[in-house]
Amino acid sequence: MRVLLAEDDDGVAGALTEALYEHGHLPARVRRGEDVLTRHRQTDLLLLDLGLPDVDGLEVLRKLRAVSGLPVVVLTARGDERSVVRGLRLGADDYLVKPVRLAELLARIEAVTRRATTSAAPAPRTVRAGDVEVDLDARRVTVGGAEVRLTTKEFAVLAALAARAGTAVSRQQLMDEVWGDAYLAVSRSLDVHLTQLRAKLGRPEVLTTIRGFGYRFGD
Repeated sequence: MRVLLAEDDDGVAGALTEALYEHGHLPARVRRGEDVLTRHRQTDLLLLDLGLPDVDGLEVLRKLRAVSGLPVVVLTARGDERSVVRGLRLGADDYLVKPVRLAELLARIEAVTRRATTSAAPAPRTVRAGDVEVDLDARRVTVGGAEVRLTTKEFAVLAALAARAGTAVSRQQLMDEVWGDAYLAVSRSLDVHLTQLRAKLGRPEVLTTIRGFGYRFGD
């Protein structure tokens, strides 16, 4: 697998490049954020340090996500909660804080690549969690075989989560998808719709709150 490593520390970059090569990957190293944005099409996964000399790594991630779904693993010394949450909200597939054990890094790379490969396959149009079934094409929801009537917005919220079943979806992603550019004004509306959804489904365990981030449908 081709791995692009964005790291300005020569010692760290050298060790990672050697380790990646020894484990069957084809690493390429860049020092600047701008180089990431010009070379991302020639790689299969990006290892991104946030402390780059020209552009902050989070800004690189934001720009990259506007044009590419390339798997990204953030590898940085920034371990504060704000940076971690922001990195994940901006679209990082994983976030590791230095120093990191090589075995863990390799395992995380494999996991991210596996998820990316799975998500590239056509998504099922009928999603189940327990006895809750969401037919995304027919816009129909059943619980225990009985149909549940939802409003247009309630279904839109549920569909946005069900389409990514098992994956945490940020509040911002949900509001962008369901309400578009107006999301800043309707944050409270999302809470109301989720409360109504939980009440109508009668299965609170199906919609999990990820504190400080968002929500997940199913396991």
